[in-house]
Amino acid sequence: MGLKEDVEKIKKKASILEKESLAMELLTEVNKINKRTFIMWIITFIFMVLLIGYIIYLKNDNVITTSEISVEDVEKIDSSTIKIGDDIWEKSQ
Repeated sequence: MGLKEDVEKIKKKASILEKESLAMELLTEVNKINKRTFIMWIITFIFMVLLIGYIIYLKNDNVITTSEISVEDVEKIDSSTIKIGDDIWEKSQ
């Protein structure tokens, strides 16, 4: 065995130790957690923007529906009384 072969063995063991070391495992786990956190943040941000857009849409939705009733010739109808809310129209005597 020569010095060159010993150096090759040491390099192989060093690369195995680098791959299997606790620090490398922790680093890969931290990278995975950071990716998941970033994806969750992006999803939350998108939903927040959509929620704000929906709230603005609801604030600008000022549709008021009104109904109108027109009754002609109330004077000619016998015993006529019309009540809409607090307003009462009666046939004049």
